[in-house]
Amino acid sequence: MLGVTVLAVGRLKEDYLRAACSEYLKRLGAYSKTVVVEIDEERLVKGRGEEAVKQAEGERILAKVPGSGLVVALEVEGRQMSSEDFARLLSRAMSEASGHVTFIIGGSLGLAPEVSRRADLSLSFSKMTFPHQLMRVVLLEQIYRALNSLHGGKYHK
Repeated sequence: MLGVTVLAVGRLKEDYLRAACSEYLKRLGAYSKTVVVEIDEERLVKGRGEEAVKQAEGERILAKVPGSGLVVALEVEGRQMSSEDFARLLSRAMSEASGHVTFIIGGSLGLAPEVSRRADLSLSFSKMTFPHQLMRVVLLEQIYRALNSLHGGKYHK
């Protein structure tokens, strides 16, 4: 069974986002051991630049990245792939020794360069910018879609 960790900066503030994430986490239970780890979001305050905020969040993220498995950073500038290609990526991860994938969703300012460098893959779901809280729902849905497809389900069609 695939292990999936989602490292996400910030807490979900809206009930509808929490409900959607909860639903996909429940569905994913049939295919994977999926956990979401929330990383404290830094506040942008006067006298403290955006890079300092990203750096502080980045340090917290890197402290939570497991020592093994595939690490995927979600970034606007990353590689785009189809849902089928994403399923193949997860299939390869399942067949590797660790059988684990860590996805990283940065805060509203994006990811620190150190986090991007730590990732094995930079992945973009679109050239558009999405709120980082909504991206968590989209990511969980795509993981579910991919794993359902790999296990012969009909959801992906």
